[in-house]
Amino acid sequence: MPTLPPWLSTRGALLGFGLVCLAGFGGLAFLLAQPTTLTIAVAPRDGTEPELIKAYADALDADEENIRLKILSFDDVRESAAALQDGRADLAVVRPDVALPTNGLTLAILRDQAMMVVSPETSRIASFPKLAGRRLGIGAHKDADLQLLKTLLGYYGLTLQDAAPGIAIPPNGVGLVAVAEAEVGPAIRDRRIDAFVSIIAPSAPKALALVGAVQAVSKGAKVGFVTVADGDAIIARFPRLQAVTVPGGLFGGRPKLPEDDVKTVGASYRLMARASLSRVVAADVTQHLFELRTAAAQATAAAEYILAPAYETTVAATSARIPIHPGALDYFEREQHSFVDRYGDTVYLLAALAGGLGSAIAWLRQRFARLRRERIDEVTDRLLEIVDEARALRDPAGLSALTGEIDRLAIDVVREARAREPDARTMAAVAIAIETAKATVAECHAARATRPAAAPSPRFRLRLSGGETKA
Repeated sequence: MPTLPPWLSTRGALLGFGLVCLAGFGGLAFLLAQPTTLTIAVAPRDGTEPELIKAYADALDADEENIRLKILSFDDVRESAAALQDGRADLAVVRPDVALPTNGLTLAILRDQAMMVVSPETSRIASFPKLAGRRLGIGAHKDADLQLLKTLLGYYGLTLQDAAPGIAIPPNGVGLVAVAEAEVGPAIRDRRIDAFVSIIAPSAPKALALVGAVQAVSKGAKVGFVTVADGDAIIARFPRLQAVTVPGGLFGGRPKLPEDDVKTVGASYRLMARASLSRVVAADVTQHLFELRTAAAQATAAAEYILAPAYETTVAATSARIPIHPGALDYFEREQHSFVDRYGDTVYLLAALAGGLGSAIAWLRQRFARLRRERIDEVTDRLLEIVDEARALRDPAGLSALTGEIDRLAIDVVREARAREPDARTMAAVAIAIETAKATVAECHAARATRPAAAPSPRFRLRLSGGETKA
């Protein structure tokens, strides 16, 4: 029968095996406790988003949260959207009206931008159709902003064209004039432009400066804001845009400016995640984004503009044209998974593995114990056989041979005990068997030595006739 190496059945080997398994479980637990690193695509380079995401990533590191960010920077939001689309990034800054990845779901709105068109109230430009034939100033702009302006003007049947000095603007056209933001007031005063457009967060400091510049050159300090009365219809036609309301009194003043809410349209910069990102991780990213907003605001004011996407019901949020990630909804609705919900399967698996490990160790222990007893059991069985053989032997030489075999078996037991450490009950049993065998053989020797010699057989003598006698 094949036997295992003696060292493998020792308690030290079993202990070592158990320690190795425990180390494996510890390593698994350590890996599970490590923070999750996500790659985030950020654009545009000249926007506020790179600084915001950098502040967010630094706050995550400083607080040692369970999420870490690896930042990939791009020049344009088309590139960041493409990085999410093709799997190079887990998260991305996306502007839906420019490029919307098919696998992207919203976590949060980083910045809501409204198309603000302001002019002196005397210009009487209160709606987009009133811009026909006028000159519209614009500052440093992005291609996406220009496309948004063209889209909105096109909805009203107006075309956008460059306005050179001295060239008349056609009735269905709007002349676009590049104006530095510091020159907005003088350009309106000198009638180089009739209004100024900016696609900006309404509460941003630049928006306040823009309104102040127009107000400074307006008669009576009165400023007019262009409203978009057909916002719902425009959103229905261009669903990647969004309705934006500039609240009355946002810019202060006496009387307040604007006097009433101004409805317009705009676009948003969103933090989006790939749809396959787990709900737990998406919920954690969203939670940290809002909870660390104050810390990020120490580095950039852009953190103040982060918003939760608006929705009425969970169904509406997940079935919208720009849907919200279920993980973000878990955070917004305070339905984040508990520890058991998150790691229940892992805990159950570890418990099952631990139970299986315990059973395996118990089986190995029994197996090794049986292996340790095998040789001793063989010796014990042979000693019991010797007892029977000794009682049946008549030959002293045979008894002497049995005595020698008993001694050899005893030596084997000692060696086996030193190598495999059998239990005390087994050793007690074999000790009794050895003593019994020795005593039986000795008793048989003594009995053979004291037994009297057999008397000679009687010899009968026959006397025959004739005087002769025969034995």
